[in-house]
Amino acid sequence: MIRTVLLAVTIAAALTLPGFGQPADGLSSALSTLYRMSNAQTRSISPENPTGESGRGAMATTGTGQNAAKYLGRGWKVSPSILVKAGDHATLADVSGMGAIQHIWLTPAVAASTSWRSLILRIYWDGEKAPSVEVPLGDFFAMGLGQYAQVNSLPVTVNPGSAFNSYWVMPFRKHVRIEVENRAATNATLYFQIDYALGDVPGDAAYFHAQYRQVKPLPDKTDYVILDGVRGQGQYVGTYMTYGIQHSGWWGEGEIKFFLDGDKEFPTIAGTGTEDYFNGSYDFVSPLSRAYQPFSGPYTGLVQVLRPEDRETDTRFGLYRWHITDPVRFRSDLKITIQGLGWQQVGADRVYRPIQENISSVAFWYQRDPHAPYPALPPDGELQPGRR
Repeated sequence: MIRTVLLAVTIAAALTLPGFGQPADGLSSALSTLYRMSNAQTRSISPENPTGESGRGAMATTGTGQNAAKYLGRGWKVSPSILVKAGDHATLADVSGMGAIQHIWLTPAVAASTSWRSLILRIYWDGEKAPSVEVPLGDFFAMGLGQYAQVNSLPVTVNPGSAFNSYWVMPFRKHVRIEVENRAATNATLYFQIDYALGDVPGDAAYFHAQYRQVKPLPDKTDYVILDGVRGQGQYVGTYMTYGIQHSGWWGEGEIKFFLDGDKEFPTIAGTGTEDYFNGSYDFVSPLSRAYQPFSGPYTGLVQVLRPEDRETDTRFGLYRWHITDPVRFRSDLKITIQGLGWQQVGADRVYRPIQENISSVAFWYQRDPHAPYPALPPDGELQPGRR
């Protein structure tokens, strides 16, 4: 029992503001510091309190629930969600002051023909022109393939039926704005709650960043770029990837490479294979069933294996790897690549085979702003997770 409690405390402490798990005064919500008094002010934004101001919740007289509440009136779930019209943007949060986002809960109600990739999440820190977070909504929550799967990790959980949760700590010093763009041809309804604290942010706190990339398909004998162009000091904290396989056979031999602080031809960190980086082994195959074994844990997961019944090709995979206890720290620059590599049989030999698959990724990291420009997101049609 004691070992279990200590493990829980250690895990919770890892999600405090940056600084090797040391809590920042007033803003930490880890189990290891819950007993400490604080002058931080807890706030929460939702459609029932769109500004997060003190004493301003449940005041709506109109909203998406007004018809259901017509016999009950004000204060009875009059405004539980917002409508984001096709082709439009919606501001979820617009907060001035100093503090940190601590939790985001969000569930989208969209048409059956609409993918979660048609909704784009953007977060702007301290008045910046270009967002530090620009990611399709599903991919930000490790749900890039458009179908629900349960995720049981520390910084991200996805619960039945499509409840997206982020526990990444996101400090800001002057202002934060969170937006969602609806690129679909149909309207979307969003239920959401954004929990944050107003209080002092330590001087060494960096800003949270997330960037999306994709290639359809990966060119022959090339490395897939997860992240490039990062300049300055920071720490890399997570990767989410999807693979759309266009051939039969194993696809996950590619080595991940972290080029740090002036590395040129050769990286400082070189992995030993794709499934190794995502902390699996031997093709993610269960020794009992001899089939792919999805899993979801605090730091790693193969959460989706979407496979047609009649063939192995067109199988799609969704994986995450969070660097919570082992952030990759850089001082001046960072580039991350992963090889597209599998196996093939040539005569009596089993040799590596470069693969040309549909690959996407989200890179998560902290750094001081300003950040370099992000690659432009593909058009909505190219963004969708369907087959090539």
